[in-house]
Amino acid sequence: MPSPKTFYITTAIDYPSGKPHLGHAYEKVTADCIARWHRLLGEEVFFLTGTDEHGSKIAKKAKEAGKEPQKYVDEMVIFFKELCEKLNISNARFIRTTDQDHVKISQGIFKKIHDKGEIYLGEYSGWYCSDCETFYTEKGLQDGNCPTHEKKAEWISEESYFFKMSAYTKKVLDYLEKNAESVLPSGKRKEIINRVKEGMNDLSVSRVNVPWGIQVPVNKKHTQYVWMDALINYVSGVGAFPTDSKDKLNKFWPADVHLIGKDILWHHTAIWFSILMAAEIKLPKTVFSHGFINTASGDKMSKSKGTVIDPGQLVDKYGSDILRYFLLREIPFGQDGNFSEEALKERLNNELANELGNLVNRSIVMIEKIGGKVPAAKTDPDLQKKLNLKKIKELMEKFELHHAIAEIFSFAGACNQFINEKEPWKLDSKKKEAVLYSLADSLRIIAILIQPFIPQTAEKINQQLGVKPGLLADCKFNKLKAGTKVKKGEILFKKIE
Repeated sequence: MPSPKTFYITTAIDYPSGKPHLGHAYEKVTADCIARWHRLLGEEVFFLTGTDEHGSKIAKKAKEAGKEPQKYVDEMVIFFKELCEKLNISNARFIRTTDQDHVKISQGIFKKIHDKGEIYLGEYSGWYCSDCETFYTEKGLQDGNCPTHEKKAEWISEESYFFKMSAYTKKVLDYLEKNAESVLPSGKRKEIINRVKEGMNDLSVSRVNVPWGIQVPVNKKHTQYVWMDALINYVSGVGAFPTDSKDKLNKFWPADVHLIGKDILWHHTAIWFSILMAAEIKLPKTVFSHGFINTASGDKMSKSKGTVIDPGQLVDKYGSDILRYFLLREIPFGQDGNFSEEALKERLNNELANELGNLVNRSIVMIEKIGGKVPAAKTDPDLQKKLNLKKIKELMEKFELHHAIAEIFSFAGACNQFINEKEPWKLDSKKKEAVLYSLADSLRIIAILIQPFIPQTAEKINQQLGVKPGLLADCKFNKLKAGTKVKKGEILFKKIE
């Protein structure tokens, strides 16, 4: 048998200078949905997430807390791992940039580029934001402030190693222009192309006054600039850079999707692509830039304004599937979106409870009334036509997650309408059995399709139907065996008034 196709997806790694917020949850949920979808396709999936633990900001936070940086990050990372567990995230690895294999590979890549003559020692002067660990030109600042963190940038002048990133301007530009899916959505690709056309400067890739970092392998006085360290996690996470002659390139590289926030798109395209080219490592297939989650009024969430939302508290209150559903359904993937509990409750009541929960409950109860076993029949041909599986696949391929889940729920709605039109409680036993088989068989398929979005709910439906989880290849009607025992479970979704 041939080996299954592989699929490798990553999130950005989170900076554990504070507890995770709803934006962290959103990125993990969307990446998890894509990873689970590819598992449904029968592919071998590697899903990487983790934490970015070095740099001056972490050292500063640790000092304020009266702790050593390693102890500080060890304690903070727990919150990010707990969030993954609460949200039912199916990552294969949680990487930390303090992991020894990452340190070794990060130093290996630095040394390889240095030994090629692509990294040189010089002096750097520029405007620096410690919050995003990024240097800005005068033009890139907004009234002297970092455009992302809205804080005053500080002028820094020090000895530094530089990566000859400017030499890769044309190569990066050619790659972006020739590969339509290199950056998505397409508007973001155009944005980066225009910025690269302005020219890329050499990149400062080391610090002399930031001891909390990975040591530069050619000079112990320096530590690697945090972006020269952090980006490499995508390679080290799957061991995709051989550190000795026995190592082989990992089967998952190049990454199929790097899923990131729009504020770090430059780092994940211009900088990352240049580093990979210099290290002679294949480039990722797609960098997908998602939007931000704002408050209900459309304002950016802010710690200082007290508008940051704790996703863990939302999971404790509503459950992981309800939060997952809201984030995936409410926010057009690739765009900004707003969050409010009122909107979440509305989707819970009208879609999860009324459409899906009601459908499962009605169907199972009716089957239990005829003996609790799936009757021998065939699924209604007209009902079968209501499921547009081809469209769902196409939407997922285009990363239109919000439209894909809407299409699945459209079929759930059609099943409810099927009950209302057929009124099985009025039919003779043979016709009633045909209706009930149609519903059970449709629910089996719905459970497969919703699995990437709301996995716990899919599992509960399978348990009530008495079936095992299926793959996308099993989304064919009339595959449910007659005589399968069903058993009503708890109501899937309780309405909140």
